[in-house]
Amino acid sequence: MRIPRRSLAALPLLPAMARAQAPWPDKPVRLVVGYTAGGPTDFVARLFQEPLQQVWGQPLVIENRPGASAVLGTEIVARSAPDGYTLLLATSVQASNPAIYARLPYDSIADFTAIALLYGSPTVLFVPKDSPLRTARDVVARARKDGTLAYATSGNGSSGHFAGGMLARKAGIDLTHIAYRGAAPALQDVAGGRVPITFSTLSGALTLARGGAIRAIAICAPQRVEVLPDVPTLAESDLDIPDTSPWFGLIGPAGLPPAVVQRIAADARTIIRRPEIRRRILDQGGVVLDEGPAEFAARIRREMEESIEVAKAIGIRAE
Repeated sequence: MRIPRRSLAALPLLPAMARAQAPWPDKPVRLVVGYTAGGPTDFVARLFQEPLQQVWGQPLVIENRPGASAVLGTEIVARSAPDGYTLLLATSVQASNPAIYARLPYDSIADFTAIALLYGSPTVLFVPKDSPLRTARDVVARARKDGTLAYATSGNGSSGHFAGGMLARKAGIDLTHIAYRGAAPALQDVAGGRVPITFSTLSGALTLARGGAIRAIAICAPQRVEVLPDVPTLAESDLDIPDTSPWFGLIGPAGLPPAVVQRIAADARTIIRRPEIRRRILDQGGVVLDEGPAEFAARIRREMEESIEVAKAIGIRAE
């Protein structure tokens, strides 16, 4: 039987048809964070939460899933539906984890879609406030004189671990790595003079630095930073090493629709260019990293290849 044309208009749409025609987003978006609440990664998530909710007209639900250097949270996103409703606030361990873990439950490249790189936190070489070490060259000279020099980091395979290992390799010195369970205890032992140096993210160390408990002597990144304008880079001491500074960006599972990728990237990048957002990032010792899907994907691949090479050369492996 043929259905009259006016009756067709009154028929309910099938769910699949309704979903295909619905604009993204038409329901809450989940943002997975692979670290505990209150840390640097969570700060970035909260920084973008309200602005993105306003733009999208839907809740952005932050879900903290800490564990195994963000592997647990990352796997959740890798296995999620590629519809744009589950995203990951990825960090630079997306590129470095393949270098230190023999096996991962996902492929850091093939199982994900890069969307937008947003924020970076430079790695900085710190010493206790009363330390006689004033420059990176002083650190090199002390290590040569003593045969080695201990350095604290937030953990095995951290950005600080990579920075210390690469500086030792560059300068031809021995540095003894002391891995802590997080940045806070490492920084406290350096502030107390129990360890002579640390390589730490600036955002994690900024409170102690501003309070005078520790002193920055070198930026392990290509450029000086606004909150430490008088602190030179390692390159200014002819000790340039690859940049190991952590970054933060949005990625999703493989197969995200291109239109959804472009929408999320455009909205996030518009927000990061707002003066008030940029100011909050700079005040936290961060830098704005404004990259779209293609640039971000290329960065992850490039840094993964570099990390694998460095990890093999200096013997960094997950414990």
